[in-house]
Formats: sequence, C-alpha cells, structure tokens
Amino acid sequence: MRASGVVELRVPARPEFLQLVRSVVGAAAASGTDLGPDQVADLRLAVSEAATNAMEVHGLRGLTDRVVVRCKLSDELIEVEVADRGPGFDPDAVPSLPPVDSPERLQHESGLGVSLMQQLTDQTIIESGRDGTAVRLMINLRDSAGGR
Repeated sequence: MRASGVVELRVPARPEFLQLVRSVVGAAAASGTDLGPDQVADLRLAVSEAATNAMEVHGLRGLTDRVVVRCKLSDELIEVEVADRGPGFDPDAVPSLPPVDSPERLQHESGLGVSLMQQLTDQTIIESGRDGTAVRLMINLRDSAGGR
C-alpha cells in the first residue's frame, strides 16, 4: 500500500540543511512507495543537487528567503519540487553533456547538476524567471516497481 500526501520543508539556504532535506525526502520516498533502496538513493542525490543549486544562488545573492522543498506522493508519482527566489536562469542554455559512462564526460568538472538530475529521474522540469527557479523532479511509480 502506498501513502499519499505532501511533505514540505522551508529551510535556510545554508549547506548544513542539505542532510535534512535529503533525509526527509528519502524517508518519504522509502516509506510511502515501493521504490527500492537504489532508486531512493538516486532521488536523494537528484534532490541534493537541486537544493545545493538553490542554496548557492541564495548565498551568492545575499537572499534571506528560505528554500522550499515540497515532496508530493501519489499512487502514480513522486514529485519533489525545489524552489528558490534567485534571479533565474535559462534552462535551455545549459549544455548537454555526454552520458555518464562516456570517457568524454571526464572533461566536464562543473555544470553537471542539471544533467545528473535528468539522468536520475524520469522527468525533470525547470521553470525559471526573475522571481526564482522551481525544479520539479519526478519518478513514475508505475514504471519503477522493477527498477529503472
């Protein structure tokens, strides 16, 4: 039986809160779904990347707003949204990277977050504008019973 509902965190944009974000999202995904440990770990890593980016933007801009992390569980889907109040960016301007197992990937030392989030989830949607960025990370539970 799967749980449904929403867990929401509003955390200060400081790195010491990343573990809390990962733990809460991981616990919600593990207890409310049929995801295996590897899939929960993948989701935690993707959420950590999104939250790290949001916290870095807040830090660079001197923003005191909290980063909002919202985890929605349903029978079909886990959706985690990480929202910040930064100046936004153009998601289409983020370069595509070689696959993780490609030797060419070693030439890229930074800018891996968006690509990693896309590879670790079934769908990653980034909406960004002057008032902030929202990253939505989704895992389809109907497709995840046997693993991705």
